[in-house]
Amino acid sequence: MTAQRIEKIATTPDWYEPYKISQAIKANGLLFVSGQAGIDEQGRTVSDDFLTQGRQAFANIRRVLAQAGAELGDVVKVGIFVTDMAANLDKVIALREEFLSEPYPADTLLEVSSLAQPDWQIEVEVTALAR
Repeated sequence: MTAQRIEKIATTPDWYEPYKISQAIKANGLLFVSGQAGIDEQGRTVSDDFLTQGRQAFANIRRVLAQAGAELGDVVKVGIFVTDMAANLDKVIALREEFLSEPYPADTLLEVSSLAQPDWQIEVEVTALAR
C-alpha cells in the first residue's frame, strides 16, 4: 500500500497562516479549499455590501485554485454560509450564476448566526478536481 500525499496550497501572502489554517489541501486527486470570505490580501473586509463580499470570496477561491493549477470549472462541491438567508438568497443565486457554470456543482447553503469576523456576511468553501 502506498502512502497518500497531502500537499498544502497557499498564495502569497497567505492570509490564513496566522490562524493555523491551510488555504487549501490537495489530496487523492481533489482540492479542498477552506472557507473564503470577502477579504483582501491583508485580511481586511472589502465592503459591508453582500454582493461585494461574495464576489471577493469567489475571487479568493479562484486565486487559491489557480495556485494549485485548477479553476472554477473544476469545482464539484460548494458550501456557502450566510448570516441572513432571507435577505440574500437571490444574491447567492446570482453569485452562483456569475462564477459557476453548467453542470453546476453540488451545493450546500446554510444560514449561520455569525462567521469568524462580525462584519462577514458570506463565506464560501469548495472541493475541486486537482489537475
